[in-house]
Amino acid sequence: MPSTNSPRPRAASAAGQAAPATWVALLRGVNVGKAKRVPMADWRALLTGLGCTDVATLLNSGNAVFRAPAGDAAALAKRIEGAMAGHFGFEVPVVVLSTPVLSAAVADNPIVVDEAAHSRFLVVFAQDAAALQALGGVAALVVPPERLVVGRHAAYLHCANGVLQSKAGEALMGKAGKAVTTRNWATVLKLQALAAQTPG
Repeated sequence: MPSTNSPRPRAASAAGQAAPATWVALLRGVNVGKAKRVPMADWRALLTGLGCTDVATLLNSGNAVFRAPAGDAAALAKRIEGAMAGHFGFEVPVVVLSTPVLSAAVADNPIVVDEAAHSRFLVVFAQDAAALQALGGVAALVVPPERLVVGRHAAYLHCANGVLQSKAGEALMGKAGKAVTTRNWATVLKLQALAAQTPG
């Protein structure tokens, strides 16, 4: 299944390299408790060492926006995963999104929630569409008034009574969601704004 997260092809630079694009990288399962601690300063330095520029992180949950040559999002994710394993000594799943894909995920959101409910509204990202379509087991755990909708670029889960009270939300954080990563709606909007502010 091809990645759904590659941007449209861009013109090559004079040196033959692809023109820079703005990317968003999301880590899964870091800085939760004492396991898999990833200081954001170290992650920024790692991305810079990989040749990324204008690197900025958001919150402590593993969100970065940066510039790098346009290309395949899945290949970039694997490159970051390999560098992180070598540097930190443990594996961290990475999802990389182009900014057009992030914007499309925001625009395609089918669930309207009040601002006060943004922390209870989760957006589920994956590196390819197959992982999103495989969320059927999670869908079976949804209890109304919760809602789960699987879209083209993301899935959307509204935990009406709170994430900690949602069996579907709990499943996404566990083995059933090992191929995806989630962010609440407030964080997604902040990432979109940060990407829009990135030079280039």
